[in-house]
Amino acid sequence: MTRQITLLCVMVAGFGVRGLHAQSAEESLGPKDTGGRKIYLADEMKSLHSAIKPELANVHPRVYFTAAELAALRHKAHGPQKQFWQERLASLRIFKGDPPPPPAEKRRAQNDVALAIAEAAFVYSIDRDPKVLAGLRRYMDAAVSYQIWGYSWSKPNVDLAAGHLLYGMGIAYDLLYNDLTPQEREMYRACITRHARLLYDYFAPKPGRTWSYSQNHTFIPIAGLAVASYALYGETPEAQQWAALSRAIYDRVLKTYSKDGYYFEGFEYWIFATPWIIHYLDALRHATGEDLFDQPGLRETHLYAAHSLTPGGEMMFDFGDVFEGGVTRSRRGDDYERSHPGGHFESNYNLLYDLAARFHSAEIQGVADWMKSQGHTSQEEWWTLAWRDSTLKPEPMEQVSASHWFRDHDVVFWRSDWGKNATAAAFKSGPAEGHAAAALKKQLPDWHFEQGHAHPDVNSFIIWAHGAYLTGDSGYSGVPKTIDHNTLLIDGHGQGTDGVGHDAWAKYDYDRLNQVHIVSANFTKTGFIVIGEGAAAYAPSLGLTRYRRTFALKAAGTATVHDEITAEGAHIYTEMLHADGNIDAVAKNRFVLHPVLPQSVSLTATIVVPAVIDAQVKPNIVMGPGIPGSVDKGELEKRGERVEATTTQPASGTTFDWTLQL
Repeated sequence: MTRQITLLCVMVAGFGVRGLHAQSAEESLGPKDTGGRKIYLADEMKSLHSAIKPELANVHPRVYFTAAELAALRHKAHGPQKQFWQERLASLRIFKGDPPPPPAEKRRAQNDVALAIAEAAFVYSIDRDPKVLAGLRRYMDAAVSYQIWGYSWSKPNVDLAAGHLLYGMGIAYDLLYNDLTPQEREMYRACITRHARLLYDYFAPKPGRTWSYSQNHTFIPIAGLAVASYALYGETPEAQQWAALSRAIYDRVLKTYSKDGYYFEGFEYWIFATPWIIHYLDALRHATGEDLFDQPGLRETHLYAAHSLTPGGEMMFDFGDVFEGGVTRSRRGDDYERSHPGGHFESNYNLLYDLAARFHSAEIQGVADWMKSQGHTSQEEWWTLAWRDSTLKPEPMEQVSASHWFRDHDVVFWRSDWGKNATAAAFKSGPAEGHAAAALKKQLPDWHFEQGHAHPDVNSFIIWAHGAYLTGDSGYSGVPKTIDHNTLLIDGHGQGTDGVGHDAWAKYDYDRLNQVHIVSANFTKTGFIVIGEGAAAYAPSLGLTRYRRTFALKAAGTATVHDEITAEGAHIYTEMLHADGNIDAVAKNRFVLHPVLPQSVSLTATIVVPAVIDAQVKPNIVMGPGIPGSVDKGELEKRGERVEATTTQPASGTTFDWTLQL
């Protein structure tokens, strides 16, 4: 069997990088070849530190743990953390069933194999259970047997699954090194090497090449490459180059990462992507001694995690590509099963323990503990044993401000308190990747934007009250549209270039978009008021010169929306208000919006101004995401309903006033 798998791994080299389409035909998630002559990152690969520490040369394990560190963790697992550890042993992935057979191209199937490998490798290193080792070998052999890591039709061997499997196989090779036979080491090393070569060749510098550094399809695969490089360092000559490329790319990943903690791709992608930044930084710190954790966004990202959760912690404020909107909130659908396995939100909260330990932050520790208390789980719970510093006393959640303004991205969150019965709301009026990105883009010509997961939703809002999502967004969309959000259309047109493809901002001037902003935000314990200016989110040809929205909410149960709109020339203006469930028209200007859960509450919306308005209830039809490589070719889905309130006569401006009774 070993010889057959080894031969198959060698054959994989023939399945190189083909069919290099990304999420959609218009997107370049990762490297992009522009036809230019300048070669970027080559100097950084030479100058930035990426070499393994001398004392770790020719030693295994070394990537994340040494033998002595594992011994300390073993004492922890069998002593003060025994209950936690027994829970981990009872839920090992490798014992839940066999790995999927080749080609294993169901969405994220290979990702799960990789995470199972990493988990089992760590557990075996702690408990030395031969049953775990046998199951681990079965999963590792399955990974070797996959002719393509990823999808045959979309970026084979060089995308997310490749990054996951390099991570999992790299950890396992490192931790199991002294337990493997020479033949097994050769087999696994050969397979890791071949896939690392493919990934390296795909991302390596060449004339005119740029990278989407801030996008998860870049930094997830590169994190996996880094783990593989340190696992094979000194054994495979190219491993030094893999480490150097990873370090060079992560130099830019960290420079382009959030400056205020907000994650522009949405909370679903914070969950999916952030662990990989942590995994890279942990590996770099342990293997080389270089600590790059001290980033402003990482110091604040716990606030994004906390404020993104709706009261009770089961759901989230879903700006951007986040699950299936009301379908997920009704606890139905594939995304709910994936995001809430066993009914528990898999938020990957435990990565915050690592940040709390790095920054010695009682506040971050407290947020992580609070998320756990909400019933949250993590894909890699085993990391908690290594990440959580039990000597760090958590700060009570009540001491964390119940409101926050992410000033670079211009998104605000407010809630009456941190309890499950709180009233909460969020308002967004900033550019896709934040204000700092505009200047940074000019400093980094090797960085190209890929903002498909950020929606055309400037000046939109979400409200939660009485345990229900009363109004807000529509979820992950293959083709995001402004009409899917609580904001404005002018002559039927939305923001950016919405409706054309998956990235509504791909062909939009970011300097213009950077003009949208929150003018002011004032918070009290009983409510808040925020003013946003959003005209620059609309194409200049539409003539919109002012879209000044004032959104106010009182915990007592009332929200108001006041919009001042002016434009060059005469236009028709439409505003939308969404519900996950049905909407009842009880008068020409009054509507009752119903959530999906619970059905006993509602929101009553009254259009006060204009006095004459054409307001209609329509189904909220969204194009769901297609398969990887064709995300903009999904199926049309009904996700609740919306009110469309449209002015009846063309004019150079108008005013909208809404009253929302919660």
